[in-house]
This record gives sequence, structure tokens and C-alpha cells, in this order.
Amino acid sequence: MKTSEYIAFTIDRLPKGYVFTYADFVTKVNQKEAVIKALNRMVASGRIAKLSKGKYYKPENTPFGKLQPNQAQVVKDLLEENGKATGYLTGYSIYNQLGLTTQVSNTIQIGKNEVRPSFKRERYKIAFVKQKNTITKENIPLLQLLDAIRYIKKIPDTGVEASCKRLLAIIKKMPDKEINALVRLALKYPPATRALLGALLEQLQQNKVTEPLFRSLNPITKYKLTGAAQVLSTAEKWNITGDGPL
Repeated sequence: MKTSEYIAFTIDRLPKGYVFTYADFVTKVNQKEAVIKALNRMVASGRIAKLSKGKYYKPENTPFGKLQPNQAQVVKDLLEENGKATGYLTGYSIYNQLGLTTQVSNTIQIGKNEVRPSFKRERYKIAFVKQKNTITKENIPLLQLLDAIRYIKKIPDTGVEASCKRLLAIIKKMPDKEINALVRLALKYPPATRALLGALLEQLQQNKVTEPLFRSLNPITKYKLTGAAQVLSTAEKWNITGDGPL
């Protein structure tokens, strides 16, 4: 089978929106230049689309034009290495998934242990958030939730009061094992995040698990967050009050 035929055969079997590079074919074909030329010919014919330098995807055509791949596909090379999780989606796209906002953004935020400067990839700005916990596939949903708590004032198109109500609804459905893991992971987050998580958990009568969070805080430090006390009767105990940066 010719190189171009092999590539076309393989791409036909890829799902719509799947992002790939020439390296996905070179190991089998072992002809880098021929692969790149074949891919570029397919871009010119409209069969595939180019996301950024060296990155291509199989577009889904709609009456409104070609759909971009989903954000996880756009940055999948930054989320995993050799099958191991090295980063995770956070920020705006996750706020939307969690039901904390209806807005979407052209900024893709990624949590990683080692951050790097932000950069552009096609129409997206890729930005990074420092994560002090070890990242695993299992704890990513918990880290995403903790990030939402940490940056609650930066969630677009919603207020703190509404966000707290939504966070309570999410945590209420979590099993005890996940809540215990959430507390353990939160100990590596800033004090204000620990305080708000503690207040949320105690509002849900999860008092037994909050002791590590409470002990980790300075008893005289105040955490200013307008609207939280409207939802959390526990806010005063956790020194959450007033207005200002969380």
C-alpha cells in the first residue's frame, strides 16, 4: 500500500475532531517527508484541517462550517505522556461542565505540576495553573472542583452566592471516599480555598472530615468573600466575611 493510501485509509477510521501529527504515521510508514506531503495535500483538498504547525484534525462539517475539535483534543499532548496524566483541563471549560457558568472561552487553562508561559494554538490561548498535588487520572475531577473553589470569584457570568449553591449540590452527591480525598488534596491549596471548602462541607453536615482543614488555618486570618454568608451559615466559623479577593 502506498504511503498516501495508507494515510487516507487510517484517517478514514479516525473519529471526527481527532487531532493527530505526522508522527502518528511515521512509525508505521517510516517516511517522514512523504507523510507530511500527503497530509498537506489532504489539507489542501479539505479532507482534513490544520490545527497548528504539525497538528491536523479530521473536521466535522456542518451547515455553519467546520467544527473545531474539542478542547481536550486541542491540548491532549499537554495532558498526558506515555499513558500517564501530566496535566488536566481546568478553568473556564470546567466551570461550564460543572454548571457554574454558561460562558465558554477561547482560553484553555491547564493544571500542571510544572507550568510554562502561555502561548497561542490556532484560535486558542493556552494558559497554565500550578498544581502542587500529584496529578493522576483518578484525582483530576477532584482537582478541577478544588480549582473552581479556589478561583470562585473569577468564574464568569455568575456570583459567589450562586456558585456556592452549585458547589453544595455537587459535593452533596459525592461519596465519602471522594470527600475524604478532596480534603486531603485541599491541604496543598491556599488557606482561603481550605476555608471555603470547610464551610461548604460543614453546611452539608460533613463535620467529621473538616478537622484537618480547620487545624491548617490561622485562626485570626479573615477570608473576604461577598455572598458566601448568604448561603453558608458556617461562614463565620471559617472566618469568611465581607468583600475583597479570596
